[in-house]
Amino acid sequence: MGVPADGPRAILVDKPAGPTSHDVVSTVRRALGRTKAGHTGTLDPFATGLLVVLTGRATRLAPFLTGLDKTYRATVRLGERSESGDPEGPITPGGPVPDEAAVRAALATMTGVIEQQVPALSAVRVDGERLYARTRRGEEVERPRREVVVHRADLISYDHVNGLVEIEIRCGSGTYVRQIAVDLGESLGCGGYCSALRRTEVGDLSVKSALAPEDVQPGSGISLLAAVGHIPRVDLDEAGLAEVVHGRRVQAPGAVAMGTVALAAGDELVAIGLADDDGVVRPKVVLVS
Repeated sequence: MGVPADGPRAILVDKPAGPTSHDVVSTVRRALGRTKAGHTGTLDPFATGLLVVLTGRATRLAPFLTGLDKTYRATVRLGERSESGDPEGPITPGGPVPDEAAVRAALATMTGVIEQQVPALSAVRVDGERLYARTRRGEEVERPRREVVVHRADLISYDHVNGLVEIEIRCGSGTYVRQIAVDLGESLGCGGYCSALRRTEVGDLSVKSALAPEDVQPGSGISLLAAVGHIPRVDLDEAGLAEVVHGRRVQAPGAVAMGTVALAAGDELVAIGLADDDGVVRPKVVLVS
């Protein structure tokens, strides 16, 4: 079938520090001359790295990408505290920084299923209003707590003189890395905040394949099949394709008990479907017509 240059796309963008994720999506939208585009997971303005931008009908794939595990490189500045947990501040002095052994021991307690308090300057809604708005008004608000999963938190380097800790974190969706930085500093008794943050992976997608926002142009992007490479693939024959494009169920014996599947014709993603125990697939999101 083939995807035209203005067809649905999954574009891996290397977000710079400064603009919001929404700003980056707007840049991509202007470059492509289209109005429909969205990302699959926000990065804070100070953060850099992988932003997966979906365009056209591909925006329907967002629910299948937002929950993927992510990998980050973070720099934690120990010995200071930040109300925001990042360089936005305000920043106040902390205490003396510990040795490397103490840092390693503290990091080891921050893996697995952990309970994390939502940062004060986050977009989470409390009583119908964004938490950051209430915080900036000086309101005392009880910040929600939630369970998150941190698969690993590896120490990459530690500059004891300047109190700078570089770590690599692989975590589940919804994890606030800047809160991990804050919690690390508090557990060490010296305070700390996330001074730099870079997202390097979303699922199996890597920032190594990403474009700078200004380099995006019509035809940019990876195949939609690659974007959902974590979902089991089922190939359709011509008869199956004809059914799926009209949203009708199709018999696919190879999909027995697979659950969510990516329905493909050649090198093109046709739909995302749900397979039952009898090998019948019901299309949930159809991308071609």
